Amino acid sequence: MKKIALILVLFLLFPSISNAKNCRKGIPCGNSCISASKTCRIGTYSVAPTPKPKKPTPTAEQVAISKQNFDNAKTQLTRLYKSNSTQTEFYCGCDISWVGKKGVVDFGKCGYKPRKNLNRAERIEWEHVMPAENFGRHLQCWRDGGRKACKKDVTFNKMEGDMHNLQPAIGEVNGDRSNYRYSLFTDMFDQYGQCKTAVDFKERKFQPRDEIRGVIARTYLYMSDKYKINLSNQEEKLMTAWDKMFPPKKWECERNKLIEKIQGNDNKFITSQCN
Repeated sequence: MKKIALILVLFLLFPSISNAKNCRKGIPCGNSCISASKTCRIGTYSVAPTPKPKKPTPTAEQVAISKQNFDNAKTQLTRLYKSNSTQTEFYCGCDISWVGKKGVVDFGKCGYKPRKNLNRAERIEWEHVMPAENFGRHLQCWRDGGRKACKKDVTFNKMEGDMHNLQPAIGEVNGDRSNYRYSLFTDMFDQYGQCKTAVDFKERKFQPRDEIRGVIARTYLYMSDKYKINLSNQEEKLMTAWDKMFPPKKWECERNKLIEKIQGNDNKFITSQCN
């Protein structure tokens, strides 16, 4: 009888004895037991939620990828040229008409004749004066998989989106230029009507009109200096000569300042001669 009474007392005092369990080392059991050698009842207790890991603060270079890239550069340059509507297309000097983000040229007005690709000739594209391959091949991502592989590379995005290296060009001429080197090789200009530009597809050479040779030179010198891109001896001699022969004109100086306000840096090879 005493034994039964004792069991009843224990049951009343510890109603959840049937739910008792052995604690594991370091694991809370009930409201207080944290031991491998004790038995305790399971009670109700709260466990603090595991905090979510904080997102790392982006580095300056990671921020730059969202600000200086090819897509953003094209948007900014379209606005810039629409605000300066008297400025012409780069390789042939044709006037540009802007409809939203789309730029077109009047073939009859500037004497341009499409060589082969009418659809591409009808639109303005943003040409890399120094081709993407020239600066991309200095990077490991380009060696791993070309331009596509470099799309996630911060340095490549900055170079590809540098507005000092971008000019509005007739799409067909931009395509024909490809990554051919600038050169002087002919006095005949009959591939694009009255446009004073020529392409040697066999030798992979591109001859630009006189009016833009200084612009090209100062762009190459800028890209080489800013991004530590080696120029060949032939390129360096040609660009140095063109820089001296064709000094900056008013629009080149103005464009340099406008881009500096947007991008945050100038082309010192232009600034030094404009001031």
